[in-house]
Amino acid sequence: MKEYKVAVIAGDGIGPEVLAEGVKILNKVSELSGDFKFQFTYFPWGCQYYLKNGKMMDEDGLEKLKAFDAIYLGAVGYPGVPDHISLCDLLLKIRKGFDQYVNIRPVQLLDGAPCPLKDITREQIDMLVIRENSEGEYAGAGDWLFKGKPEEVVLQTGVFSRKGTERIIRYAYEEARKTGRTLTSISKGNALIYSMVFWDQVFAEVGKEYPDVKTYSYLVDAASMFFVKDPGRFQVVVTSNLFGDILTDLGAAISGGMGLAAGANVNPERKYPSMFEPIHGSAPDIAGKGIANPLASIWSVSQMLDFFGHEDWGSKVLKAIEQVMVEKKALTPDMDGQAKTNEVGDEVVTVLSKMYKAK
Repeated sequence: MKEYKVAVIAGDGIGPEVLAEGVKILNKVSELSGDFKFQFTYFPWGCQYYLKNGKMMDEDGLEKLKAFDAIYLGAVGYPGVPDHISLCDLLLKIRKGFDQYVNIRPVQLLDGAPCPLKDITREQIDMLVIRENSEGEYAGAGDWLFKGKPEEVVLQTGVFSRKGTERIIRYAYEEARKTGRTLTSISKGNALIYSMVFWDQVFAEVGKEYPDVKTYSYLVDAASMFFVKDPGRFQVVVTSNLFGDILTDLGAAISGGMGLAAGANVNPERKYPSMFEPIHGSAPDIAGKGIANPLASIWSVSQMLDFFGHEDWGSKVLKAIEQVMVEKKALTPDMDGQAKTNEVGDEVVTVLSKMYKAK
């Protein structure tokens, strides 16, 4: 029997609560399948760890994580720890250290999910956003000159390498070709006359190798408008680190809310472990109350199963999420329900079990 080693970093706030439900789903899938199982190892890293030890993770944390097939991350961030420390010293450290240069975020309106847009069908919101995840605006390059003086100057440098830009765009073209979908590049070449002009150029160059893929290009401001007014025009989307971060939160807002926002940080070459996470944040205001929505965490489990080559089970988990939302028997308050976090997880387990027996 195949065994997958998964490093669990529950993190901060509601992270431990929602990840417990994802682990519950993985264990149930393993039990129903009988073909593979999961071995979970827990690491106490995060903001509480920082407040005690002065660091977000162990100095040799990346070395410890190398031994795993995947990383399952809960949430990062808590009052008392500056956001740039919690982000850069754990999440971004793992992404960059393990060359997880592909960030995959589905923006898909599932059955039963609430949508704030008028007269929109689920078929009109079904896109896959592929975000560059290793450099760009989040490269950490820059300087702070004459700090605290009247002539103070701050430089934040976006880094767009040929290698980094080409590989993410090529990955997106491959995904569009494989699925027979259109590919849209989102940039800001009219104002960012170096980084985004370069991005547009590389998108056109790589596109010559994929004449079968129909492409579109939008400026990020126009794309933001169309995400709301006409989301059906987007299928596969490729964009930079910053724009992808912002647009996928907008995408979550139109497809059910942050409680349904999942993401995968992938090293396609599998030289290093990839990382799967809900992207809703740590929500410290509701931590410990048992009302956090675990569906995004469970959706990221579906992505993990896809990554391991068990797309059939990944699809089953996603269908189970849909059925739970359609039946409305166990939903958390953010989805107008009264269920506790663990009760939602239990309901997904029940639905999965029924689906398996009915096959």
